Amino acid sequence: MVAVPERTMTLILLGGSSGSGKSYLAERYGRPHIELDNFYRELAEDSPATPLPRTSYGEVDWDHPGTWNCDAAADAVLSLLRTGTMRVPDYSLSTSSYHGHQEVVLAGGPAVAEGIFVDEIRAPLLAAGVDVRAYYIDVSPMTTAVRRFVRDVTERRKPVPFLLRRGWALYRAEGQLRRRYVDAGFIPTPKARIRELLAAARPAV
Repeated sequence: MVAVPERTMTLILLGGSSGSGKSYLAERYGRPHIELDNFYRELAEDSPATPLPRTSYGEVDWDHPGTWNCDAAADAVLSLLRTGTMRVPDYSLSTSSYHGHQEVVLAGGPAVAEGIFVDEIRAPLLAAGVDVRAYYIDVSPMTTAVRRFVRDVTERRKPVPFLLRRGWALYRAEGQLRRRYVDAGFIPTPKARIRELLAAARPAV
């Protein structure tokens, strides 16, 4: 990775459980909104020679960081901060595959990146000289569980039986997830406070 020049703007990372509101906040306030979930690995990469992580019930564990390409995501973010543009895969959650790419352009900030594995990217970005500010969205597990299920069913992300098994597993693991983010340097913050911080970071028009 190439170090980022000192003049590069601050990058804000939003972490939290699936359904906590990361995408909503980043889309509303990000300039640009960087969707790191697009750097998921494709199902085609799962083979006997290169198996993807599995759940206890035999499915590919899409909540395991081994199903996400951290190096590709970090390189793309650094490209954005160095050159003003980045190339992002157009990833389909329903088919677990890429359908082309899209260009994301730096638009005056704040640049806000979010995703299930955003905690994985903080260390390499700090090592490259990026001014990273990382927040964990503190929301009740029951609230995120309901929002996640409604969203995933509405968007037809996966079959309903899979979503029920995954949702129960995520609900039970939310305390562990929070500790993981805190250990990675994220600051647990209520959603309303994060909204205020992002609004304040937005340049006046």
